[in-house]
Amino acid sequence: MSRRYLARYLVSRYFSSSVSSRPLHVCIVGSGPAGFYTADKLLKAHEGARIDIIDRLPTPFGLVRSGVAPDHPETKIAINQFSRVAQHERCSFYGNVKLGSDLLLSELRDLYHVVVLAHGAESDKDLGIPGETLSGIYSAREFVWWYNGHPDYSSLKPDLKSSDTAVILGQGNVALDVARILLRPTTELASTDIARHALSALEESSIRKVFLVGRRGPVQAALTAKELREVLGIKNMHIRIKETDLSVTPADEVEMKNSRIRKRIYELLSKAAAAAGTSESDPDQRELHFVFFRQPDRFLESNERKGHVSGVNLEKTILESAGSGKQLAVGTGEFEDLNCSLVLKAIGYKSVPINGLPFDHKKGVVPNVRGRVVSQTLESLSQTEPGLYVCGWLKRGPVGIIATNLYCAEETVGSISEDIEEGVFKSSKEGSKGLMQLLEKREVKKVDYSGWEKIDAKEKQMGTERNKPREKLVTWEDLLAAAAAN
Repeated sequence: MSRRYLARYLVSRYFSSSVSSRPLHVCIVGSGPAGFYTADKLLKAHEGARIDIIDRLPTPFGLVRSGVAPDHPETKIAINQFSRVAQHERCSFYGNVKLGSDLLLSELRDLYHVVVLAHGAESDKDLGIPGETLSGIYSAREFVWWYNGHPDYSSLKPDLKSSDTAVILGQGNVALDVARILLRPTTELASTDIARHALSALEESSIRKVFLVGRRGPVQAALTAKELREVLGIKNMHIRIKETDLSVTPADEVEMKNSRIRKRIYELLSKAAAAAGTSESDPDQRELHFVFFRQPDRFLESNERKGHVSGVNLEKTILESAGSGKQLAVGTGEFEDLNCSLVLKAIGYKSVPINGLPFDHKKGVVPNVRGRVVSQTLESLSQTEPGLYVCGWLKRGPVGIIATNLYCAEETVGSISEDIEEGVFKSSKEGSKGLMQLLEKREVKKVDYSGWEKIDAKEKQMGTERNKPREKLVTWEDLLAAAAAN
């Protein structure tokens, strides 16, 4: 039996025999997949665990609600499991509670034996090139939160009318999601849970051409076959790929030999390009252009609309070996312009530092060892913060799918179990009782799970009237009013 599983077994036995006298008070910050998987595993591992999940939004489920594309309902099935966790007798959800303003991290640590930070990444990486602050340039996260009805971005007004062209920088799955939403017939989106304001804007959109721009080639494109097949299957859409971009080098052949996924992606793109070359062109048809071997050098400002983007200046790239079978894009000094009225940067999410918490700005994570927060490292020995843990993107960076958080949570909970066994949490804590007193004293209008159920019921009712799964409430005012309704 491994040390981790032995620890779990011993701790589970200990807490099952002393539930009433020795509860383990746990606070999880963030109610996305990382938070809920952590709660689920803790509840199963420790019968003495009393868990409070807090979130700054009035709604739970994090990126499953605000990040997953509206035309991917099957991916949102995880919400069913998370709902069961939230309704567990030893678990509570409190939304509209903001760490840093309503509560300090130090206060949570005083109230709970264990604090797990699992609130993900709520900012974006920057390109750091001229013109990046021009209007008409958004991160993919902002655009995704807009069409998914996130209350922070429901008032966003992306320009979908000034030209027929949008440029997406990046070629990962998020880039494909955004391209699909821009190009898919709105009649198909109308029956999803897409936000009403986004559907209305897309119905009036002039965008007919979307360019997906990547620094490297088709062999290195960081996407999955499932996502690619879906976007290639959009009705009445042409795929455009330059024939020269599909030529492969011996180094590319090695990459494909070592990765079945990369080979499959290349085959799908080649097949799509060949099929597009034989089809007749329709002037009203929508087009998806895969642009390889290009990197943005600067954004161009419109002459007619001061302060607004009118295009991207791209530098051509070539691939050079970086060792270990990897190839990196290197600029050639040749440039070309790509005109557009909308730019979406799908180059990665970024976590935001928290006061009083160590943070690795380069990696965008909280330094940790198997989920334990590291305060400092001296002579290769890591000093950890007792009772403080991380899970999800804050722990490992913004990579992976929803299920990746399952394994991530298992590791963090394993560390918590080992620390309990070693007697890290001996003092008594107030837990939920202390939290309620603090929130009441500060007049924080928390939204508990019954408040979320009212929001949920309201959204589903409005959705039924429009033949949709739900019509999301998209403002803070509407969400809080629905949660407080009798």
